Amino acid sequence: MEDRRYRSASGGPIALRARQHSASCRELAVRCPRLQLRSLSAVTSAIWLAAYGLFVLSQNSMVLSAAIFITLIGLIIYLHFVKIDQESLLVIGSLGIQVTSSYASGKESTTFIEMGRVKDVVINEAIHMQKVIYYLCILLQDPGDPQGVSEVVPLFQSSKPRLDCLIEVYKSCQEILEQRKTAPPSNGIKY
Repeated sequence: MEDRRYRSASGGPIALRARQHSASCRELAVRCPRLQLRSLSAVTSAIWLAAYGLFVLSQNSMVLSAAIFITLIGLIIYLHFVKIDQESLLVIGSLGIQVTSSYASGKESTTFIEMGRVKDVVINEAIHMQKVIYYLCILLQDPGDPQGVSEVVPLFQSSKPRLDCLIEVYKSCQEILEQRKTAPPSNGIKY
């Protein structure tokens, strides 16, 4: 239950917290650094100083009012829709996978994928800005073709953990998926 420190693809610090609730249930959460008050104050001050400079030149008070209004609206949008503090993955072998993103404002976005739709969890690679980055994704089984993949769901899109962190998450997911594959099929009748 202790946080393990890693780095993101951009080099920033992130932390991985792994909790095992039972043999077939694990929660893996990647946390990004919280928004720093110092950087927030610096950006706000720079915008308001630029607006004050325009006010001095133009003698129009609407410039100051607009700068304050735009800064506040921009901050609310950033905190509520952009800045993600934590991304978590709850893997329950008999049920499915729940993916949750927690924003800086407290808002949470949750997606649930039934285990019957999950074909596999893999680490994929992509080339981005002349760098190879790795990401974890869930392959969803195509209902019409059992060997095919209908959709690829990328995970940890905001935190972008490096390969060493992704390998740890991958191994935890694979342990639970392997339990599901080796378990005898259930016909829905309880004895």
